[in-house]
Order: sequence, then structure tokens, then C-alpha cells
Amino acid sequence: MENWRKQSASDLGRGIGAGRIDPVALAEAFLDAIAAHPDGRRIYARTTAPRALAEAEAARARARAGLRLGLLDGVPISWKDLFDTAGVETEAGSALLRGRTPEADAQVLVAATLGGAVCLGKTHMSELAFSGLGLNPVTATPPCVNDPEAVPGGSSSGAAASVAFDLAPAAIGSDTGGSVRIPSAWNDLVGLKTTLGRLSNKGVVPLCERFDTVGPLCRTVEDAAEVLALLEGRRACDLRGATLAGARLAVLDTVALDDLRAEPAKGFEQASARLAQAGASLTHIAAPEVTEAMAMAQVLFSTEAYAIWHQQIEARPGLMFAPILERFRGGAATTATDYIAAWRRLEELRAAWNARIAPFDAVILPTAPILPPNAARLMEDPDYYVPENLMTLRNTRIGNLMGSAGLTLPTGVPSTGIMFLGLPFAEERLLRLGAAAERAIGR
Repeated sequence: MENWRKQSASDLGRGIGAGRIDPVALAEAFLDAIAAHPDGRRIYARTTAPRALAEAEAARARARAGLRLGLLDGVPISWKDLFDTAGVETEAGSALLRGRTPEADAQVLVAATLGGAVCLGKTHMSELAFSGLGLNPVTATPPCVNDPEAVPGGSSSGAAASVAFDLAPAAIGSDTGGSVRIPSAWNDLVGLKTTLGRLSNKGVVPLCERFDTVGPLCRTVEDAAEVLALLEGRRACDLRGATLAGARLAVLDTVALDDLRAEPAKGFEQASARLAQAGASLTHIAAPEVTEAMAMAQVLFSTEAYAIWHQQIEARPGLMFAPILERFRGGAATTATDYIAAWRRLEELRAAWNARIAPFDAVILPTAPILPPNAARLMEDPDYYVPENLMTLRNTRIGNLMGSAGLTLPTGVPSTGIMFLGLPFAEERLLRLGAAAERAIGR
């Protein structure tokens, strides 16, 4: 059973299908491991054991009857604590939402349940999802798999930790500015940022509704493809025969390669070299539209976030971690004129970006320019917190601003990732490319 916890979600599904794994025993193994793990309560805000065991019982019956619903039928999955779960608290890492208990599941959880997935529980996250660091003194800061003194990345911090520490085969998170990809990279996982509108946000606690996306954090690209299909209620894309031979990759020079720390630079260089050795052609490109869009980020993100949350925040600001409160309030002074003008200009910049990258199979860049920062120092030193927080999300934010689909893979250098960005709704293309890249890069 210990070996079960280290297997991919897809391999567990195949084990269930072959009769080697009992879904109930599998769910119990994960629930027991969460309860016994020294950091279990730092990773999970709460488990949903009665639901998980009932869903596992149903999956067992289907497997015995030869009526499985798909590859992930009976496989446990963790859920970031901003996805509504009927009758179970969903607090989005915030004391402002303490005790909030929705009456219905989020739409993507409904889809996963209909596909036979087993809901293990809700994972900790950055406060209201507004930080890429994963630091949350209000509820909990999950651990980073490579450095017990570091933050794990956010805002899907517990989601990543649940997989990295073998407490879930796969996790569901959200990505507004990098919140799936950063914790995936810092914990050596695969993370998929979907295109806005690809997956439903109904029943998902919002941060910035014009940027919020849902995506999986997994061990493998195959798992990412299977979980995406599970959340959409369809069959996964076919990854067989995926190759890098003849693939055209653009290396983004603009912004993305500036001021890289040594380890992320090494990871990116090594991974890029392996992609080239496997047959991909790499072309460096400049994209001035990225520079212009990045300069508008605060207007676009903080303004919408504050518009959504200002009433709850200003009613009880003392309940919030001060740096997160300050970040929300950064959107308070923006005029409607400036906000609308910024969005109109961003749409023009997105069109320029999509035209620029259309000849390529994907754009590649380091997922994060830095390694996970020290948690204690972030709490004690504002001069450390602010620049580290901004650098953390710098590269991933490019994908959100440009409206791209995105995929991050481990590079083989601990806590570093290589990111693939593609055209909107190009997830299947990225997943096939990622499957080939995963083999080329190795672990």
C-alpha cells in the first residue's frame, strides 16, 4: 500500500481496472497517511473521509461489475479550499470566510464525481489566492518538498504539497497569475494552466474572474491529460506517438530570462538542451507586447480583486495578513476609465502575441526565476518579502496576461520548472508536446 501512494493517478486507475487495487483500500490508505503525516494538517485544511469512502465503495462496485466510468474511476484527488463542497467548509485560506459552508459542489467537482473520482479533502492555500509564495500565517503554510524551511509556492500550496508528499495522487488547483504552475515547479510536479473558460468557475471562490482558471497538479503529463478530461466529462487526448522531432519552440527573451537565479537558469538550460537533442528547433524571440502588458498588471489584477472583495475586507481588515491586505488595497485607487482602457489595450496586445507565437508549437521559458524563499525570513523582513513575491509570479503571469494555455514540467534541477505556453485552447497540443518533453528531460 505504501507503493500505491507513490504511483501516478493513471497507474492507480489501471491497477483498479486490472483488479489489483481495491478503491476502498486505496482511499483508506491515503486518509490514514494524511492523519499520520507530521505535516498533514499543514497540507489539508480538512479531509472528507465519509464522502471519500462512500465514493470509493461505489467505485469498487462499478469495478467488480465491469462498469468503470473511466481511467480515474476510484482514484483519490485533493481539492484546493476554494472549490465549493456541499456541506463542508470552503474558506479559501481566509479568516474572512471562516465557517463558510456551501450547499452545492463546484461544477468541476460535480464533473469529477460523475467520472468516479474520490474526493479526499480540501487543501490549504494562500489567503484568498492572492500570493504566489504559499505563505499563509492566517491558516497554514504547507511545506516545500525540497526545503523544509522554504515556502511551497502558491496559491495552490497545499494542492502541490498533497501530491509531492504522497498524500494524494493528483490535486485540483486554480491559476490566476501562476498559482498552479509555481507550486508545481517548486515541488517538482507537472502543472497545467487551462485557458480561461475551458473549465467552469461556477462554485469556485473568485479572485479575478477575468483571469481565474482551474487546473491539475500531477506527477505526470498523462495524469494532467486524464484529469483535464475528467473535469470536462470526456475522454483524454491521445498522447501516443508524441514526439519532439520537428517541433518548433520559441525561447522568450523578453522579461522571462532577466535576472534568473543560478538554479532556475541551470534547470532551464539543461532542459532546453535536451529538447533540442530530441529533435526540437529552438528560436529566440522578442515580444515587446509582453513588456507593455506586464506594466499594466497591478491595474488589471489588483483592481478586479479589490472590487470583488473590498466590502468583506474593509469590514474586518484586521483578520488579514498585512502584506495580502496591502496587495488588495493596491487596486483601490484605480479609476474605471483606467481599468477599462487597460483591458482594451490588453486585448490588442494579446492579438499581437498570438500572431507572434502562431508559427511555433509552443513558447518556452523558466517557470519561476527564483527558488522558493525562506518562510521565516518572509515573515520577518518586508524588504525580502516584496521583491521575492513579485519575482515569484513574474514569468507565469505572462501566460495569464496573454491568455495562453500553459504547462510546467520539472527540469531535473530541484524546485525548477520549464514552462510551455501555447495559443488559447491549445491544451491538447501542449500536452502532447509535454509528453514528449517529459521523456526527453527525464527526472
